[in-house]
This record gives sequence, structure tokens and C-alpha cells, in this order.
Amino acid sequence: MSYVYTSENAFKLLSGIVCLYKPAGVSLISCRHNLLLKLCQDLNDLEVRPPEPRVVITGDTTKELQVNVEPSYADNPLVVGPRYQEGDLKCIWTTHLASRISGVCVMGINNGTKMAYHINNKYPTRTYHLSGQLGIMTKNMFIDGKVVEKGRFDFIKRENVDKLMSTIQAASQKKMFELAKVDSQSQTAYNLAAEGLIRPTCNNEPLLYGIKCIKLDLPNFVVEVNIINEYENYLLSLVHEIGLKLRCSATCTAIRCIRYSAFNIEQALLKKHWTLEYVLNNLVKCNLEYNKLRNLPAFLTDQKYLKEDNKRVFN
Repeated sequence: MSYVYTSENAFKLLSGIVCLYKPAGVSLISCRHNLLLKLCQDLNDLEVRPPEPRVVITGDTTKELQVNVEPSYADNPLVVGPRYQEGDLKCIWTTHLASRISGVCVMGINNGTKMAYHINNKYPTRTYHLSGQLGIMTKNMFIDGKVVEKGRFDFIKRENVDKLMSTIQAASQKKMFELAKVDSQSQTAYNLAAEGLIRPTCNNEPLLYGIKCIKLDLPNFVVEVNIINEYENYLLSLVHEIGLKLRCSATCTAIRCIRYSAFNIEQALLKKHWTLEYVLNNLVKCNLEYNKLRNLPAFLTDQKYLKEDNKRVFN
């Protein structure tokens, strides 16, 4: 920020991809509003364009006229408002996150809206941490809903959970070939799998690429999933299904997105850092990451980060 002295220079630099940390309980529209509001406030605090004067010609038309330069109220910030307003900035998000979901949220600002659209068209995988609680079931499958059932959970062992995770992942891998309409035992299926991740032909069919339990502290547990085309109700029903398969009830307590394609939670800006200085610095880093990925096939990118997720060690 040492080289940004005027709001005009700062506005020109506001173009690209920014990675934010979306809090739980806040909608994407509200996040977008808060981001643009703070950016406009910081831009107006910098040196802005002074009001343009107006030329006033007075006097008798039959005699020599007087030409004066006076301040123009039509261009005064006290009349027309601040120099920069929310409508001056374009901003879209790459994928929709429901209000209950927190974590990585990638947004495109100004010319970065095209970059965000390009990333979304690549159908990148996302990684979520699903937190759940055993022994309880609610009406909406989330912890804030009405409790409809309670039960025992002390009989559940770690080996039972790991076995269930393997079963779910195996069923999901079989579903990949079903969506591709090929026999999983055929040479075509082998060639298709060798090319990379098998993606669904439509963007409304959730597909699970990996699932594992990273924490089990009864009655609480945390499951990490690598998924594509997900939505909130599907993630809630996944936690609910885990409880049913374990012959117990379960409800989701939190959903957190920790990675979106190449953008991870370490790059995401907290709400207190949604300022012009931090956003400009984040834009530079995210734009460099985008330039590395734009020429690579989507499956190569996802394979790289899925392998990194599998190597991660959790306590």
C-alpha cells in the first residue's frame, strides 16, 4: 500500500480474485455488501478527485460580460454523495454457500468476475469438514432444529466408523462410472479413470470423491469430504445417513469449507481484514494462483490438492 496514494490508483488495482472467510450464519449477499461497503469507505478516505468547478457568465448581453469560475454543487460530495459507492464495483462469487456454511469463499471483483466465471465452469472440487453429534436427531438435520429423537451412542467404535467411510467411498466411486454410463469393469472405464477425476455431465448431481473421519470424540465427530456439485441439504443428509448406518441418530452441528480448488483456508481473509489494504494484497496472491491454474486441465489441479489432503496428518 506504500505506492497507493490516491483512490484512483487503488481503484485500478481492485481487479481479480479475492479469497474470503465467510462466517456461519451470514448470507453471501450480506458478505458481498459488507466487503464492498468497506472497500468504498477506504477508497473515499484516500485522496479523491476534487469537485470540478463551473463557469458562470453574468452581465448585460449588450455590454461586456463577466466570466467567473465558481464551485459546482452538482459535483460536490455533500450533494451527490461519496465519490465511490457500492454500485461502482462489480463483485460475484464463484459458488453459492448457504448461510449455515462457513469457510473459503472465492469472489471476483471488477474484471475478476470473468475469472470467477471461468473457475466455476471448470467444476472444481471442494473440501468440507462436517461436524456432527451422535445420539440426537433434529427435524431439519441441523443442531438448531427441533429435537425429534435421542438415543445411545456409547457402543460406536472407531473401527466401525472407518469401515463405514470406506463403504461410502466405494459406493461413490461406483456411482462415478454410472454417471459416465460405462461399465466399471471395462477397458473404457480404466481409460477414463486414468485420465483423471471422473466428473458428472451435469452440474446438479453431487459426486463424492473422498470421505474420512478425522476426529471421533463421542458423541462428537468430524468428517472430511472431497465433493463436487454439493449443496447444503446434501451435506446435512450425509451426516444423517452416517448416523443411520451406525445404527444411531446423528445431526450436523457445523459445516466448514476448507478448500475451493487451489484456494485454501490459509489464504482466506477474516471479516476484520476485509479492508482495502488486505484485499489488494490478497488479490495479488490469488491472481498469481489463478494464472498458474488457468492453463492446466481441471482434473490435474484437483488431483494435486486431493493428494495433499490425503497426506495431511490430523491430531
